[in-house]
Order: sequence, then structure tokens, then C-alpha cells
Amino acid sequence: MKIFAIANVPGSLTPDQLQPHMPAEVHATLQLYLDGKVEQFWFRDKSGPIFLMDVGSIEQARTTLDSLPLVAAGLMSYELLPVMPLMPLGRLLPNA
Repeated sequence: MKIFAIANVPGSLTPDQLQPHMPAEVHATLQLYLDGKVEQFWFRDKSGPIFLMDVGSIEQARTTLDSLPLVAAGLMSYELLPVMPLMPLGRLLPNA
């Protein structure tokens, strides 16, 4: 299952609050990538990361993201958006 995980960062969060968590956050994010749970990732300035995840369920995505240091510390949360292939495109193909 593909899921976009879009970070929500409180506007009041400061770099000083983030800094102590960043080494562990980077390590954990890289591990999710190497484990195949995060396929791609992007960053939005002042908004945080967006992950394209490949997981078994939305619950698995939530549990995975809850283990990230910034989420565990209550400094970040994620909106989860399940996505799938654009099925109506199949209507454009002739029947074989």
C-alpha cells in the first residue's frame, strides 16, 4: 500500500527545540528508507518532510512514523494519505 505521509510542524517550533533530536531523526529516517518503508522523501521549507511510504496498512504507517524521534517527542505529526494508481486511465486502453 502506498501512503503519502505529510509532516505537520507547529509554527512555534524553533531550531533550538529541533536540534537535539536531529541526529536520531536522520538516522531513523535513513533506516526506514533502507528498510523499504519509505520509498522517496522530499522536504518543504518550514513545513517538514513528505514521505512516500510502502507499507501493509495505514496502521503500520502510523506505527512506523510514531517511532520517529520528533513524533515521539511531540514535536511533529503526520497526515497520512493512502494513494493508488489512477484507475480511470485503464478506460483509455482498447480491450485486448
